[in-house]
Amino acid sequence: MKRVLFLLGHLSDLDIEWMINNGSKEDLETGDRLIQKGETIENLYIILSGQLAISDGKGKKQIAHIGAGEIVGEMSFLEARPPSVSVIASEPVTVFSISRELMNSRLANNLEFKANFYYAISLFLSNRLRKTTSQLGYGSPDEADVIDESVLDGISQAGARFGQILQKFSEV
Repeated sequence: MKRVLFLLGHLSDLDIEWMINNGSKEDLETGDRLIQKGETIENLYIILSGQLAISDGKGKKQIAHIGAGEIVGEMSFLEARPPSVSVIASEPVTVFSISRELMNSRLANNLEFKANFYYAISLFLSNRLRKTTSQLGYGSPDEADVIDESVLDGISQAGARFGQILQKFSEV
């Protein structure tokens, strides 16, 4: 769940409130496809519950499983390129979804949000790259999940914010 904390820990309370008010909840059943390799996606997702399988797009090779607190679609969001993998529900899943169009509008009109959002995404992707590098046998496995002290400051607040999102969408 740590990865969503990178994002939520660097945004302001107003930004979180804006995201909650402008996002929506999506429920997926086992086998439903959230993202299809090669097809443009229009949303950024945060997994609220359940588990998703990352696959090669042909459904033959599973690359990883991810669960609550993970962010999905961030690479396509940053690059505006189609995803390089498919993401399929391996059990019932609930995701928070916010459209690229709304996010881009907020990013264009709020420089503080823009700076904080892109900084948080860069930390998130850096952490993922370190973990991947470690899984490939390079680097130190003990350091794969280490969080920089400057990031730790916002972790407690980020956990509370993730709780806010969960609470909002459990009522829907």
